[in-house]
Amino acid sequence: MATELQEAIFVAKKERHKNLFLNYRNLNNFPVELLKDEGLRFLERLYMKRNSLTTLPDNIAQKLPNLIELYLHSNNIVIIPEAIGNLARLQSLDLSNNVLQFLCPEIGRLRSLRHLRLSNNHLKCLPPGETTPVFLMAFFKREIGDLQDLETLDVSMNQLISLPDRLHRCASLQNLTADHNLLGHVPRQLCCLHRLNQLSMAANRLTFLPLDMGRSRELQFVFVDNNVDLKGLPSYLYNKVIGCSGCGMSTHGLEGDQREALGEALSEVLVGLPVEVKVVGCEADSVIPLEEIAMRALHRIYRQPPTDLNSLPPITLPKSLLDLLQFPLGHCHRCSQTMFTIIYPKLFPLRDTALAGVHRRTTVSFVAYCCSSRCLRTFDLQG
Repeated sequence: MATELQEAIFVAKKERHKNLFLNYRNLNNFPVELLKDEGLRFLERLYMKRNSLTTLPDNIAQKLPNLIELYLHSNNIVIIPEAIGNLARLQSLDLSNNVLQFLCPEIGRLRSLRHLRLSNNHLKCLPPGETTPVFLMAFFKREIGDLQDLETLDVSMNQLISLPDRLHRCASLQNLTADHNLLGHVPRQLCCLHRLNQLSMAANRLTFLPLDMGRSRELQFVFVDNNVDLKGLPSYLYNKVIGCSGCGMSTHGLEGDQREALGEALSEVLVGLPVEVKVVGCEADSVIPLEEIAMRALHRIYRQPPTDLNSLPPITLPKSLLDLLQFPLGHCHRCSQTMFTIIYPKLFPLRDTALAGVHRRTTVSFVAYCCSSRCLRTFDLQG
């Protein structure tokens, strides 16, 4: 086996191959032959699937500087060295089916990276995440969000309890897969990914989806199957391709008094509301709270850079308020008015819609989130 390996690498060097296949070679260590002398500077694609590698060499970027694709699927890799960040041309990195527990922060330096596959590892967070060790936080200030060209991210089958808010800075992201994790919520910042076409978060612990989920026309496929405590879907998803099997109100149906049953169902749907929601309005509430009116006024002032800096109000706002102004709760499903502290929800049980025949294994409901009692009254899901 060693002779065959050496011969394959010798031929690749001699004939200046751009692709090298070292799959199924029973390798425990990265072949030193790849790193001798000048290495394989012309190599663009390296396939090392289904070996027993535990790490990568620190000088990999120095010896293989032109790598575009690196496939390390099904090894025993525990940690990725910081040197990985020096692979400036790398566009595709497959680390699926390994034993990674932390994602090296230097991956954020891979500015050309378009496809990152991390499924079936032991990851508990993506930097910066809620469970990120304190001693690592200083490194994560420019992590995932710096991957401006990233199009595909697969982190399924890990142990993630959250996704980083800064993931929304991956402006080119088109496909995000996070199935089979421990996710309890979806950051509403992800609704700002205007190129996202497919989002899959099946088999997690979701109880609530962001109000604006599905508002983007580009987002066409959303799969949240088998989130047993997820009982409501934003009405924006009504005309999308959705997977919601195994979701819904498992405690009771809508039999009996319809108004009372709908009220109980709505209460279940709203479990997991963002903490910023201060008031849940209804049709009888004709007056919008002063706090919400003030937030909407501030948003109109701050959402676009003013031509005259003196026109900004002479006040300093706390960071939490500035964050809310930058990323509102959502937009009214009727008129697109931004919302900050109050919502007016309207429930549409899926079984009462035209999609009832398509989704049989769920009793989930669509929820329209409106900005006022007027919009609540006039909203029509199928209109």
